[in-house]
Amino acid sequence: MKIAYSWLRNYIKADITPQETSIYLTDCGLEVEGMEEVETIKGGLKGIVIGEVLTKEKHPDADKLSCTTVNVGGTEPLSIVCGAPNVEVGQKVVVSTVGAELFPIDGESFVIKKSKIRGQVSEGMICAEDEIGLGKGHDGIMVLDPKAKVGTAAAEYFKVESDWMLEIGLTPNRADAASHFGVARDLVAVLKRYDKTAELIKPSVEDFKVANTSRTIAVSIKDQDACPRYSSVTISGVEVKDSPNWLKNNLLTIGVKPINNVVDVTNYVLHEIGQPLHAFDADKIVGDKVVVKQLPEGSTFVTLDGVERKLSDKDLMICNADEGMCIAGVFGGEKCGVKTSTTNVFLESAYFNPVSVRKTAKGQGLNTDASFRYERGTDPDSTVYALKRAALLIQELAGGEISSEINDIYPNPIANFEFDFSIANCNRIIGQEIGEERIKQILIDLEIKITADNNSVLSLSVPPYRVDVQREIDVIEDVLRVYGYNHIEMPDFLKSSLSYAPKPDAEELQNSVSNLMTDNGFYEIWNNSLTAASFYKIDNKLGDDVVEILNPLSGDLSVLRQNLLFGGLDTLRYNINRKSDRLKMYEFGKTYFRTEEGKYKEIKRLSLLVTGLNQPENWQSKTGNVNFSNLKNQVELIIQKLKLKGRLETVEVMNNQFAYGILYKLNKRPLVEFGALNSEMLKKFDISQEIFYADFNWDSILKLVSTKSVQYAPISKFPTVRRDLALLIDHAVRFEQIEQLAQKQERKLLKEVNLFDVYQGKNLTEGKKSYGVSFTFGDDDKTLTDVQIEKVMDKLIKTYQRELGAELR
Repeated sequence: MKIAYSWLRNYIKADITPQETSIYLTDCGLEVEGMEEVETIKGGLKGIVIGEVLTKEKHPDADKLSCTTVNVGGTEPLSIVCGAPNVEVGQKVVVSTVGAELFPIDGESFVIKKSKIRGQVSEGMICAEDEIGLGKGHDGIMVLDPKAKVGTAAAEYFKVESDWMLEIGLTPNRADAASHFGVARDLVAVLKRYDKTAELIKPSVEDFKVANTSRTIAVSIKDQDACPRYSSVTISGVEVKDSPNWLKNNLLTIGVKPINNVVDVTNYVLHEIGQPLHAFDADKIVGDKVVVKQLPEGSTFVTLDGVERKLSDKDLMICNADEGMCIAGVFGGEKCGVKTSTTNVFLESAYFNPVSVRKTAKGQGLNTDASFRYERGTDPDSTVYALKRAALLIQELAGGEISSEINDIYPNPIANFEFDFSIANCNRIIGQEIGEERIKQILIDLEIKITADNNSVLSLSVPPYRVDVQREIDVIEDVLRVYGYNHIEMPDFLKSSLSYAPKPDAEELQNSVSNLMTDNGFYEIWNNSLTAASFYKIDNKLGDDVVEILNPLSGDLSVLRQNLLFGGLDTLRYNINRKSDRLKMYEFGKTYFRTEEGKYKEIKRLSLLVTGLNQPENWQSKTGNVNFSNLKNQVELIIQKLKLKGRLETVEVMNNQFAYGILYKLNKRPLVEFGALNSEMLKKFDISQEIFYADFNWDSILKLVSTKSVQYAPISKFPTVRRDLALLIDHAVRFEQIEQLAQKQERKLLKEVNLFDVYQGKNLTEGKKSYGVSFTFGDDDKTLTDVQIEKVMDKLIKTYQRELGAELR
């Protein structure tokens, strides 16, 4: 949020510099993230002076150029080549001298240099108004009043002003500080903490007077939950024109574009006290009637930016007798806005429900200064004050008279937050005695009323605009930030207690696996937990276990994810489209589900994604694409790192994600499933290359990880032996069956059975697939002979042929 220093000073009576203001605001929780000196004209017209044209001659080599000499108050006149058709001797003009940087209305800035133009020396430039940022005219050079003094700096002549803009990082809970007056309130409270003389000044509205009631416009509210309060007044006989410089400059400093005097007043009051206002052309209000209501679903409405928008039946609208005029609290309409032809103004100041405004703003994809404040909660008690303040300013700048009574509809006033506050509790939680009187003064400065004092237990009444202060602890936080975190003394000793650390340490375990994956060339990714509902729809309906967001930011972020796959594929697609041909990624993240009982559960998972080349291209070695075996090695590396104990079962995966894959179970608990993603899945993400994916159930892993210390086991002195078989089997046969039959036939010598290759496709009989299976044998007491191994392999082959109908390839 942007604050103009000179504007802020209107509400503070204190001697304080912009730099000190920045320090004090940051100290009280309104962090100033940046400061910038802002000039009403960009560049401040530095190096530009008032000059007088002394001579003018036709350029010898150019019909449209003139050679002039110009007196700019120096010892010698300047020779300047000018292309303007209206330059004449005796004119007082604006001259940019050599070295001046100009900032045109349209185009890039440039620096004036001494140069030759068609052979003639030019030592500056006689300027048009658009060339120095004073206007849009480019018909010729600016011709000034003959009384203008030669040599006067242009900044002085045009009364260029500078100001400081403070960029405040406003947190969502601090709606009370979303204005210059709100910031001033905090600043005064802090200055008093430093024993500085400071006073908060609130603009008076005592001069507000109703001239007549000739232009009364009736108002009715159909939805009082969405609009608890609506205040309005009519001003007749106004003259809509440009705003005066002081108003333009204030708005420009904070980045708000001036429109006209009436609209600028509404923007000024919004940024002054935080209350959004809207001005309507009263003559465009059909039937002299305003109705606050919702329109039917699908109704269209053209906003001020000329965009036709489709409305929801939940969007609150400000309507006349026939149609909508404004999206309440968000954006005005094209038809009823204030233009130069407007003579009568209907002024609105309302309090809209924050939730209603937020839903409408997000649904329409709009973010305005008004919705920013309404969404966070404005002050329901300030609507009439803001109305009077704006009406007085409009009368001052546009003339006119108040032609109706203030119509204030507020059937159910919003009460203050009332609760008790203990001084003792405050000091205990802060950890330092602040002093009762100082605490009371801070509360008063923050406009928190003390209604009773019972032995240092204060009964407080907090105004409703402090939406973040509803409990004792909230007040303690306010006291502390105004008192100053920097003023809390560090204790001489630190009290601590021993805490039980659960085993295994989940954080440490995750870090160890993260380090392992990074060391193996993987990149960690973080994807949004919110994702598109379309991923989880079956027959255009969401499953009962999907967790939907009640107020989604968009359709693409409307449900909580149930896996890490879709976000990972989005990331892969992004990188593949940017010609990344070697990708290895991992992600830790939670997935979310709704139970049959209507409760919610979270499951943490670890995912791996690999695709592309298995190593960087190099003339010394042959490169190829990653395959199932590469992913399997990474999966088993993680299992080895985790030191998981128990019997590892292998089951073939059969689901709609994988073309082929396997599931590892440990002690009958699913551990990880991995394989090649099927083409239908990849097609949804416009990915044409093969992707291999692994999905670990991290919560299961934490339950399976051993908490015992690592024990030493000696490496066998005798070598192991490997044999491979290429088995042609039915599509229904699972690797788990192959593994179990092998272990049943040879328990003593068989150390490991591994699936290292899967093939399905051309040259195979329909309904068949080929598995490449390796068998590792070993004996801890002696070296195995070929005879022993061949005997076991023969037995295995006969078993597979008999039990599974397998054939050797």
